[in-house]
Amino acid sequence: MFLPALFLFATPPSTEDLESALKRFTELISVVETQAADPVNTEQSVYQGAIPGMLRTLDPHSIFFDPDQNEQLKQMENSERKGFGTVVSVLPGRVIVLQAMPGTPSAKAGLQPGDEIVAVNNVELARLQFDQVVGYLGESHQHRAQLIVRRPGNARPLQFVLDPELLDSPSVDRAFLLQPGIGYVRVNGFDPQTAKQLKDAIEKLGGEKLQGLVLDLRDNPGGVVQAALEAASYFLMPGQKILSVKGRSIAEQAVEVPKTAAPYLFPLAVLVNAKSASASEILTGALQDHDRAVVIGEPSFGKGLVQNVFPLTGNTALALTTAFYYTPSGRSIQKPLPSGHLEIEKQAEQFRTDSGRTVTGGGGIQPDVAMGPEPQTRLRVALDASGIITSFATEFIQKHETKPDFEVTPALLEEFEVYAGQRNIQPSVAEWSRERAWVQSRLKQEIFNQALGVAKGDEVEAQRDPAVRAAIERLIQPAKPGTI
Repeated sequence: MFLPALFLFATPPSTEDLESALKRFTELISVVETQAADPVNTEQSVYQGAIPGMLRTLDPHSIFFDPDQNEQLKQMENSERKGFGTVVSVLPGRVIVLQAMPGTPSAKAGLQPGDEIVAVNNVELARLQFDQVVGYLGESHQHRAQLIVRRPGNARPLQFVLDPELLDSPSVDRAFLLQPGIGYVRVNGFDPQTAKQLKDAIEKLGGEKLQGLVLDLRDNPGGVVQAALEAASYFLMPGQKILSVKGRSIAEQAVEVPKTAAPYLFPLAVLVNAKSASASEILTGALQDHDRAVVIGEPSFGKGLVQNVFPLTGNTALALTTAFYYTPSGRSIQKPLPSGHLEIEKQAEQFRTDSGRTVTGGGGIQPDVAMGPEPQTRLRVALDASGIITSFATEFIQKHETKPDFEVTPALLEEFEVYAGQRNIQPSVAEWSRERAWVQSRLKQEIFNQALGVAKGDEVEAQRDPAVRAAIERLIQPAKPGTI
């Protein structure tokens, strides 16, 4: 989480001890360079050894960026990333193309939904573990890649050569109506364009005419804090506090909603989980403390450290922890760290929202409505792990035209049951009956993923998401006195 420049001020330390320490360090480097048994790469020793080692004595989140990492940081801040524009489903031993984004290298090369990527740069993906496949695919996006692809209906494998390009990576990546009047917006991070993208998404869905909005911040790791502050001003009243900041070298400061803000007034639900961190926790905590939104999901990550990025010579940079974030009620967002890392102010267990509701301190944001992910069952695990749903969808779209009003019929469900049975997935009649609605939804999602795009598939997935369903219920039913 990176703080706006208005918080950047601190008293410089005395230079006497610093000069003495630097002299000793220079002498040490000199001895190592001249006397070590093997040649020493001084830049590598400093960038990957001395500096990270020093920062580890401070806290786990202060980071040194070498030139390559600093360039990646700049790309992230500009909402850009290298890639081929391919959306894939990674299954055990298999990688299936779900979508080739228009205008991207994968689309220009001719990749199609349903294609199975067999090998990348002569590495057979079936030989890799699941986590290895994910990591290898991510690494391959940075350089030219040669793909061997098996296409349904083609006996011979196809070969593609893709060159990565900088791709636009919007932080507000999903916006649609869950039902008439109830909107859904997913924010996967905070960068300089996030607030504008959020407002544009809300306006596209109906703006002030909306009867409610589900704001999904799950798996949102944070980012640029100014974007979260701007987002908060879309929902909070002018003059309301968004956060406060306190640190050893920083006097306590508060950030309030600008007097000129014109917030939306429709009901709001915010979804969080254990991977919601930093800027997403700042926004969620402010909305919860002012009783502006009901928070649904799992306790958030608990990263409330103020970090400033200091540019250094040689195109390097330092992200340094300088203070702590607090919600409007005074809760520290930061969870306690291991002994010896930072001094975190001891928190009371309970705080009060504007209406007097009790909210819990001690780090992270505790949801108003606890809601975990959809439970896994034996049949669901078997179907997803085998990739049968994806394979069935691939064969289906080769034979049928899929329109936005497509629904999975009972006859198609029976056809899928036979298809699964032929591939040794033969649950009991009771299991099929219990999972009928889930299978129906997953089939529709996979068919939409490949025929209409992953965004349409996500709309189907949202309809069966327990947290989304709970949010809709809270938005359409009037709250009882003293509750959200």
